[in-house]
Amino acid sequence: MKAFILASALAIQQVAAHSIFQDLWVDGVDKGTTCVRMPSSNSPVTNVGSNDIRCNAGVKAAASKCAIAAGGTVTVEMHQQPGDRSCKNEAIGGAHYGPVIVYMTKVTDAATADGSTGWFKVYQDGWAPANNGAADNDYWGVKDMNNCCGKVDVKIPSDIPAGDYLLRSEVIALHTAGQANGAQFYMSCYQITVSGGGSASPATVKFPGAYKAADPGIKINIHAAISGYTVPGPAVYAGGKTQTPGTTAVCANKGSKMIRGSNDLFDF
Repeated sequence: MKAFILASALAIQQVAAHSIFQDLWVDGVDKGTTCVRMPSSNSPVTNVGSNDIRCNAGVKAAASKCAIAAGGTVTVEMHQQPGDRSCKNEAIGGAHYGPVIVYMTKVTDAATADGSTGWFKVYQDGWAPANNGAADNDYWGVKDMNNCCGKVDVKIPSDIPAGDYLLRSEVIALHTAGQANGAQFYMSCYQITVSGGGSASPATVKFPGAYKAADPGIKINIHAAISGYTVPGPAVYAGGKTQTPGTTAVCANKGSKMIRGSNDLFDF
């Protein structure tokens, strides 16, 4: 009975720690949820071969598109529950450590595109070692995002063509990734329209297809000491950004002032 209670408590904690990318800022202006294709729940996708890996499950077109100039900065924002933007709670909790990744795909109409077009990576914040030999205490993109109240700044490459895009923000939670299909994928797609720009044609990958369940960055035991980590998917496009975890803030505006303790996040 005691084991059952402990297992049930763990299951509840895991569900409570699920999360959604939901809000978007454009050059520091809060656009809220107006251009996000909101997932039907905060539950993850676990099948990398499913079409849900594109923009999540049960999504519908957003209310509008968010306009951004090439070279500008969007800020994606993640929280555990819809409408919750409090810094008192971690953006994604439950030790759901892993990378934060952002892709874009050029589409004819962001309001109707299904995400089957080619995607290029414009941002990643993966893993860096700490000096304690335990991966649970290493630096991860998720920890950077949590320290920034769920926000991550992403520069729109200055040389991509003008037009409509889907922007796909993603966390890959690796706390149960030591087993087959144990990695959890949390992603949302934002509908954006880019102005200005140039004529660059970045190399692309498809979803599904970009990830395999046995990729070293997807099937991995992060609770043991690791000597390296390979962020899944292609390299970041030359006009994008690769963040080194634990070095600098990943957003310019984190909202409330925060202090991080060993287990808690406070604002005041």
